[in-house]
Amino acid sequence: MSSRSQALVMEQFATEDETADRADLRSFPEAGVAVVFGAGGGIGRALAETIRAAERFKHVVSFSRSTSPAIDLLDEASLAHASAFAADLGELRLVIDATGFLHDDRQVPEKSWRQLDAANLARAFALNAIGPALIMKHVLPRLPKSGKSVFATLSARVGSIGDNRLGGWYSYRASKAALNQLVRTASIELARRSSDALCIALHPGTVATPLSAPFAASGLEVHTPVAAARHLLAAISQLTTNDNGGFFDWRGQPVPW
Repeated sequence: MSSRSQALVMEQFATEDETADRADLRSFPEAGVAVVFGAGGGIGRALAETIRAAERFKHVVSFSRSTSPAIDLLDEASLAHASAFAADLGELRLVIDATGFLHDDRQVPEKSWRQLDAANLARAFALNAIGPALIMKHVLPRLPKSGKSVFATLSARVGSIGDNRLGGWYSYRASKAALNQLVRTASIELARRSSDALCIALHPGTVATPLSAPFAASGLEVHTPVAAARHLLAAISQLTTNDNGGFFDWRGQPVPW
């Protein structure tokens, strides 16, 4: 890729919010590349802005359906192309998958087994488990073999089997539980290749975004996207290789499987 093309790309992705809190990312080697998949959403956008403001990485690359190159979780070729594109810029040190699907105008979380629908279940798995798994497929082999590097995907506490006390939300719970298993399995393979790398799942808490807004219960602690990004990055920064394959909340505390 030419230097002119790189400059144009970084100009396109530059959306720095000068008011974003600086995150302490000094546990990562300097001059690497940070990547956010799903940067079109509230948390993803805030993550990219906060990472950029920290000035720890040489390049911060954002991918969404509207960037160039664009990504589509249902199109593996787009995920492969985006991963290669980011790796061409330098060593991938921090890659965050901030994609996720809960509801839209054709699908909402199920309250009962009576609402289970095969097409809706398949769609939730495609977007919340299979898409992120394919990102892992193309990102994890590109992580450096030494020095801290992290692949983190946004899961959800409701994907915890051990912590399920309310029931409901079948598609979302099951697809996030599947994502957690994929992360755990990939982390074992990753450790054989890159001993300093981590593959982890993160629960961001309840964040004030269109994804969670209709379901935020009264009295529940709700974070702004910028606050959520700062919390998640602080958690990532404090994790070590002993935490590879883990599932953590926004405070860096383990979440039951």
